Amino acid sequence: MPALRAIPSKAEADPLPSPPPEVEPRPATGHFAKTLRRNLTAHGFLIGAVVCFAVFSWYPMIREFLLAFQKTENGRTTWVGLDNFRTVANDPAFWQAWGNTALYTALALVLGFAVPFVAALVINEFRHAQAYLRLLVYLPVMLPPVASVLLFKYLYDPGYGLLNELFGLLGLPEQQWLQDPDISLLAVVIASTWMNMGGATLIYLAALQSIPGELYEAAELDGAGLLRKVWHVTVPQTRLVLSLMLLMQVIATMQVFVEPFLLTGGAGPEGSTTTVVYLIYQYAFSFNDYGAAAALGLLLLVLLAGFSAAYVKLSRVEDE
Repeated sequence: MPALRAIPSKAEADPLPSPPPEVEPRPATGHFAKTLRRNLTAHGFLIGAVVCFAVFSWYPMIREFLLAFQKTENGRTTWVGLDNFRTVANDPAFWQAWGNTALYTALALVLGFAVPFVAALVINEFRHAQAYLRLLVYLPVMLPPVASVLLFKYLYDPGYGLLNELFGLLGLPEQQWLQDPDISLLAVVIASTWMNMGGATLIYLAALQSIPGELYEAAELDGAGLLRKVWHVTVPQTRLVLSLMLLMQVIATMQVFVEPFLLTGGAGPEGSTTTVVYLIYQYAFSFNDYGAAAALGLLLLVLLAGFSAAYVKLSRVEDE
């Protein structure tokens, strides 16, 4: 008779699993060194940006603030208080420059703010030629300002200019575009609008393409026409972009210099295109009065800062 095998116990059948091998802890010094290297790299890039801003932005602003209260004569710099501000305020060109700058800003808001938005609305209606139209509208921005100015000098020429030729074909009187003090500033605004409208048009176009199509379909069901759809759908949906571009437009036009300087020599006929920035240029580089130039620049800075602060305050009130 064969011997019976012993039945193994449960403990013998299912042996306990062996404990996992102990993992050696990572040395703290290696982790600290890696974190330190990563932070040093990030702070290195940050420090580079801060240094660039300090050297090319903050230092000139601080230096301008100091120069506005100083006078340099025969190599000696003295503090003169508010004398530089009195000098620029008593200049007959001071108020004319501010008036021209305000008028230029108003005209630029009518043309330079509205024309790009209308151009974006028109381009947005095309389905198959948008890439070509975007390139076409942005092309003037890629041209050097001098080349654009030479083009408009040819267009505005009273003898053989293309605009006067066109006016003659239409039976309209020819104009002295850059020689007439009544329309010279308008001529500068037209040239500036053509030269700078490309960027604003692309920004408006991107904002328009982000509007849901269902809103326009709902407006059509309510019987809204084109103008009502623009006013009740497009404008509210792009309000933030429009307000931001308005702020940037005002800041840019209040600092206009290149277009009037290249088209009319800066002052223009009877000082009709003299702007605040051109007057700063005259004080600094024509009269060698850097204190007066800094004082006028500081006044412009305070004005633009006040406008920006008011814009931010009104934006917060509307959001609330």
